[in-house]
Amino acid sequence: MDKSKHIVILGSAYPLRGGGLATFNERLARQYQQDGHRVTIFTFSLQYPSFLFPGTTQYSKEDPPPDLDIRVAIHSVNPINWIRVGLHLKKLKPDLVIVRFWIPFMGPCLSTICRIAKKNNHTRIICIADNIIPHEHRPGDGLLTRWFLPAPDAFVTMSDQVTRDLQSFHTGKPHRQLPHPLYDNFGPAIPKNQARATLGIEKADKVLLFFGFIRAYKGLDLLLDAMALPHIQQLRIRLIIAGEFYQDKQPYLDQIERNGLKESVLLYDSFIADNQVAIICCAADFIIQPYRQATQSGVTPLAYHFRVPMIVTRVGGLPDMVLDGQTGLVADPEVASIALKIQEAFEASPEHYLPAIDAFRKKLSWNTFSEQILKLYDAL
Repeated sequence: MDKSKHIVILGSAYPLRGGGLATFNERLARQYQQDGHRVTIFTFSLQYPSFLFPGTTQYSKEDPPPDLDIRVAIHSVNPINWIRVGLHLKKLKPDLVIVRFWIPFMGPCLSTICRIAKKNNHTRIICIADNIIPHEHRPGDGLLTRWFLPAPDAFVTMSDQVTRDLQSFHTGKPHRQLPHPLYDNFGPAIPKNQARATLGIEKADKVLLFFGFIRAYKGLDLLLDAMALPHIQQLRIRLIIAGEFYQDKQPYLDQIERNGLKESVLLYDSFIADNQVAIICCAADFIIQPYRQATQSGVTPLAYHFRVPMIVTRVGGLPDMVLDGQTGLVADPEVASIALKIQEAFEASPEHYLPAIDAFRKKLSWNTFSEQILKLYDAL
């Protein structure tokens, strides 16, 4: 554990835009560098073909991070490239390759690279699996996942749901479940009044935040119907929707109009830059995740970082990370239940949740997460 290692991270990073995967990989790399290890990130020259990417652009407009060694190397649909990258890693002989797996489409690419790399009889492969079974199913998902799973030597998951999904494939590989660390790289929390003034929100307003890419499984439509119920409208809650639509946004705009919510919804329907995250999160009294299904969510550790209590639905790994009645509230993924929890949330001050949030935050350090991966490596 005390010997410096060469660690390679295979996954999204700059110049791909931030968001959960790239942000996570870059923050993990910084933690290992801080701990004295040499870290190289191998990211994608092409991550998604256009039919798999519904957003406006995959690429960042910000300056490259000066403190990270990032190689733009992987082409997700070019098998010759996979072989070249695998052979390069085989020759490079890193001690540990940490590979991110989040969508079956990446199975052949990442599996080929990892299988070739570890033929040097030195490199070990640990997979951090965000999903084993994806939220949005496509034909061939099971086959592509099975193609990938034999390649790593061990697995890390971040929720009970993903652990169960992994176990359903009977890999027989070592495994460790770790909680998703705090996203602490967006700067410190700022005063709520300052954040609201920046966004033009009144100091006394009740504010909910729906944050992140908008896809059908995230249940924004359930939330908009809950907001339209008479007893919720009486609360005069402002709803911030902040994130890029990864599907047609018109049905949501029609729903806002139909439900009479135009005056209460603040819509920021584009990618949220890193320097805007603190402002938007800190303006909220509660962050709400009304998901229909989930594994884990990067929004949860973001909320913990900014000390904002949450309302989540009882799906996947979301309730594992929110202590009902203490760090937030847990609803069923149904309109009436979501509305009930919104009403319950605003019956108490958001400050009511802060002691439990502060206690839970201590469990979510990057240092603990990175050390546990190295302990798993040492056991291989």
